[in-house]
Amino acid sequence: MPFYISFGMNGMNGMNGTYIKAHLGMNGTNGIRHDKMKTVLLRYQLESGSKKHFCPSCSKRRLVRYIDSNSGEYLPEQYGRCDRESNCGYHLSPYKDGYSNNRIAEHLPERSSFVKKRSPEQVHIPYPILTRTLRTKPYKKNGFIQNLLHNVSFPLPIKDVERVIEQYYLGTIDQGYMEGALTIPFVNRSGNVRAIQAKLFDHQNHSTHTNWVHSITKSHFDKQNRPYPSWLNEYLKNDKLIDCLFGEHLLSDYANNPIALVEAPKTAIYATLYFGFPSVPENLLWLAVFNLSSLNKEKCRVLKNRDVVLFPDLSKDGTAFQKWSERAKEFNKTIPGASFKVSDLLERNANTQDRENGLDLADYLIKLDWREFRVESSESEKGEKYERV
Repeated sequence: MPFYISFGMNGMNGMNGTYIKAHLGMNGTNGIRHDKMKTVLLRYQLESGSKKHFCPSCSKRRLVRYIDSNSGEYLPEQYGRCDRESNCGYHLSPYKDGYSNNRIAEHLPERSSFVKKRSPEQVHIPYPILTRTLRTKPYKKNGFIQNLLHNVSFPLPIKDVERVIEQYYLGTIDQGYMEGALTIPFVNRSGNVRAIQAKLFDHQNHSTHTNWVHSITKSHFDKQNRPYPSWLNEYLKNDKLIDCLFGEHLLSDYANNPIALVEAPKTAIYATLYFGFPSVPENLLWLAVFNLSSLNKEKCRVLKNRDVVLFPDLSKDGTAFQKWSERAKEFNKTIPGASFKVSDLLERNANTQDRENGLDLADYLIKLDWREFRVESSESEKGEKYERV
């Protein structure tokens, strides 16, 4: 059976009077190269973790630099990748300009040629670290939450804001230089806390600074010249941090809802507040992958046998939409029982400025009155308003 959603887009620049119908069908290497005989490790790799540097192209502190895996030293500062993939796209690899002479580095030991190396066990963030961010009193300092209640053009009901906080385990940094930041946990389907992002926002809920709880904790102990807690020592050895979807912990509780997948957690939060909570089985369950390049098969395996609509952010040349469309085709072939479709809502209605700014669905929703999305209409009225994605 088809599933329908209505997007009331009145009063939006480039989206006046747009109503959307999403028709969901019910059918649904980071530096490593393997071949039949040898496993080869690339010498030059992008640095893991959350540390960023100034990008030589856009001048923003969003560049991930390459390191020499043999020495642990940085390559010259021009080698790196800007994570503003749609709005900057800078990426200079040492394997593309002759720096590495296009040679693969050193072979792993011979015994690993035929024996599959076990991945190290991933360490999770302890629950007490998460629960510390969920204390009630600090929400009065939380800029993002207070904006939703008081500062946006159409403040939201406190009961809905409390509900979205509870649904996604949204919390607050209550002291230090990130005081008032929104904490955004990535909790996997098994209930393990894989990472907790911290973001500061201006009065319009545009992000102004980003960090991670484990990095904040590390800096705290570094400044006091104290040893790290045992969990942090082990956590910093993880080869991956964000290896699950934002909101993934909700999949078992809402096993029959269709899924909406966006780039940023903020977009998933806004969409839930506007389009409704998943306690209604027909409503979309909004999840996020983290950023444009984070949409991958490993994360999306948990969506097998689900109907999924992808909502990529805008990009000035449409590459974000193209990349996600290609991934959707791949997932439809490789993830059992899943049906992935890509919404072109933003692509069809955005103007040039919106594309250059890389706007996402949340950037439009914030301008709209949430009450327009709560108005119930008859099936016949819906049929006249909906437009096929």
